[in-house]
Amino acid sequence: MIRDYCHAHHGGEPPCPACRELEDYARERLSRCPFGDGKTTCARCAVHCYLPERRAEIRVVMRYAGPRMLLRHPAMAVRHLIDGRRKTPLKKTKEP
Repeated sequence: MIRDYCHAHHGGEPPCPACRELEDYARERLSRCPFGDGKTTCARCAVHCYLPERRAEIRVVMRYAGPRMLLRHPAMAVRHLIDGRRKTPLKKTKEP
């Protein structure tokens, strides 16, 4: 989604340095998510891992790329819709 947004708004070969930084930030936060792979979408999550400024940036990206995702990446769009319908899971437990 970030790459699609960057291509449309910043031109050239995405991602630009600012969008690459946002993408790296998002990947780091997702890797540290307390809910693991069974999580819902971040918009429906009870725990907000992003800093408020970054959350606003991601919201702008999602508003642009979300509706276009169905045409460009249909499988990912369907998976995202399914994830959005999940209930917020319990935090994952540490394995023994």
